[in-house]
Amino acid sequence: MQSQAMKPCLYLRLRRSVTISPGKPVRLGHIAQMLAPPEYENELQQLILCKPHERDGSLVLVDMLLIVEKVKERFPMLALEHFGEPHVLVEVKGKMKPPSLILIIVVWLLLFIGSGLAIMNFHADVSMAQVHRDIYRLLTGTDNVHPLLLQIPYSIGIGIGMVVFFNHLFKKKFNEEPSPLEVEMFMYQESVNRYVITEEYGKLHHANSKGALKDE
Repeated sequence: MQSQAMKPCLYLRLRRSVTISPGKPVRLGHIAQMLAPPEYENELQQLILCKPHERDGSLVLVDMLLIVEKVKERFPMLALEHFGEPHVLVEVKGKMKPPSLILIIVVWLLLFIGSGLAIMNFHADVSMAQVHRDIYRLLTGTDNVHPLLLQIPYSIGIGIGMVVFFNHLFKKKFNEEPSPLEVEMFMYQESVNRYVITEEYGKLHHANSKGALKDE
């Protein structure tokens, strides 16, 4: 018991996801935060866990069992303690090409026209023009087919409301709170990551089952 207690210990917390360049190996220091004795730290940072190949695709799952195996091969005297998730998702991504200006313009036009049509169809469904005329008649006592006194501020208010709702004006952000769009994108990415992790664990289980059958 005393010799076990005197063993040097490596404490690990895996990152949720990391990105590496194609052809580069996955190193322990890249995917984890660690606390280790100083004499082991540099080697642990550079410890290679795996080398993704093209057949592995752009997403590779590294779990604690692989990390324990590689660490124990190199440093059998180390005891391991880990915190948080028992896996990390590694994305193999090359250098991103600059976006096409023509494609940006086309997408911008599609979104602009589509959102404009959606707003106009909504206003037509709820008879917003008639509502404005009724409100104008109640406030002034006169009829006006085009009550611009209400319609112009209302139109400006729609634009301001969208800017405030999405918390962005071009690249400027008004406060540190995430916008609804950012929250939805985060939830979508989390769902994708959970799906990929489940699929990768399924592949590992299938490969281990085939290996066990061959051994028999």
